[in-house]
Amino acid sequence: MTSRWGRRHRGCDADVMMRIDLHTHTSASDGTDEPRSVGVLAAAVGLDVVAVTDHDTTAGWDAAIAGAPAGVRVVPGVEFSCVVGEGERRVSVHLLGYLFDRAEPRFAAERRRLRLDRTDRGRRIVERLTTAGVPIEWPAVQRLAGGAPIGRPHIAGALVTAGASSTVDDAFETWLRPGGPYYVRKRDVDVRDGIAMVLAAGGVPVFAHPRARKRGRVVTDDVIRELAAAGLAGIEVDHVDHDAADRVELRTLAGELGLIMTGSSDYHGTNKAVPLGANTTDPQAYAEICRRASGTQPARC
Repeated sequence: MTSRWGRRHRGCDADVMMRIDLHTHTSASDGTDEPRSVGVLAAAVGLDVVAVTDHDTTAGWDAAIAGAPAGVRVVPGVEFSCVVGEGERRVSVHLLGYLFDRAEPRFAAERRRLRLDRTDRGRRIVERLTTAGVPIEWPAVQRLAGGAPIGRPHIAGALVTAGASSTVDDAFETWLRPGGPYYVRKRDVDVRDGIAMVLAAGGVPVFAHPRARKRGRVVTDDVIRELAAAGLAGIEVDHVDHDAADRVELRTLAGELGLIMTGSSDYHGTNKAVPLGANTTDPQAYAEICRRASGTQPARC
C-alpha cells in the first residue's frame, strides 16, 4: 500500500473556490464516455476535481488520469455493489470507495467476483425478456457494453435499439425495474464487509445516494448509524435523487455522526440526463477524504 506520507500533498490541497464532482461513470462500466475524455469534459464545465467511480471496476483509472488536461485532478474510486439485510428486509446499498490501493488482494478479488456476477445477471435478464417475446439479443447487449461489465443500462440501450422502448428511462420503468418480472438481483456483498474492504485497502468509504427511493427501498437512519460505527466515513448528501427535505435530513444526520458530506452528479454520459457538476462537494470535505486516505492520492494533471 502506498504510504500516505510520500503522497500526502499530491492533489489534496483544497481551495475554497474549487468545484468538485465525486461520482461519475465511464464506458469502463455503464457510462457512455471513454475514461480518457472525463477530465476534458470536467474542465469544460468548470470542474477542478472529478472522481472516476465506475461500478466494481478500476479499469478506467489510468486512462482518465492520462487524458485529463492540466489543472484537473482525477480522484480514483469505485462504486461498490453491496446489500444490507436479508429476505424482505434486503436493501441494495451502493458504496463509494475513494483513493484505495486497487492491488489489495481481498478487495480486488471481490470486485472481480462482482463483475463476473454482473455478466451472469445480465444474461439471465435477457433470457427472461426473450422468453417473454421481447425483441432483444444477448450479442447486442455485449456490443453496447464493449467489454465492460454488463449493467442494466446496456440492456436498456439494447431495448431502445430494438424498438422495445423509446428511451433508456422507459426501458428501466417498463422492463428493468426492481421487483419486476424480468429483474434479477445481483449477489452483492454485505455492506459491512464492503466498508471493511475499502478501509483495509487504505480507502475512504462513502454511502452513495442513501435516499434514492425511486431505485427501490432505502435504509433507515438507524442503519446508517450502525454503518458509521462500522467505519463508514461519509454520505452523499447532494444528489439528483434527493429532494430538498432529504438533503436537510441527511445533513442533520451527518452532523450528528461526524460523517463527511459529499455531493455529485452520478454522471453516466448520455445514459442519464444529469450533467457533470450537477451537484458538487465542499472543498473541505474533499480535503478530509484525501487526509484519511492511505491507498493512493488524487492525480494532479
